[in-house]
Amino acid sequence: MATDSRRAHVAGLAGPAFVEHVLDALDALWENAPHVAPEDRTLFALAVSEVSTNIATHADTAGEPDAGITVEVDIEVGADDLVATFVDTADPARIDWDAVTMPGVDSESGRGLALSTAVLDDFEHSGDATGNTWVLRRHLTPRA
Repeated sequence: MATDSRRAHVAGLAGPAFVEHVLDALDALWENAPHVAPEDRTLFALAVSEVSTNIATHADTAGEPDAGITVEVDIEVGADDLVATFVDTADPARIDWDAVTMPGVDSESGRGLALSTAVLDDFEHSGDATGNTWVLRRHLTPRA
């Protein structure tokens, strides 16, 4: 995990340990970002957690944990926004963005993309034969 005061890079196999490393890197960035309001921190961290967890969960392809799916994320805390760019080597995710909604209250899964979409200003995904790229952006709340 490489970090400087406003950027972090995490790379590894898609799995629970990767998710923990990403969240640790994000926590370290907050230490040098007093201009980021608590609400922005919380909502961006929620989206980053959901997307990294989805990547780790869906990397368990065909019932084969640790299928060798790698993922990298670059996180940047800017003056006006927060950006996380994930790149993985999984098969391209097929997402019907028009169908992404919150599931029923009794559902135990399926909230990740809906929550992320709700708390981000921009959420982009592209996929091809080499994998997927996910770009998450939240504009910072202006300080009074």
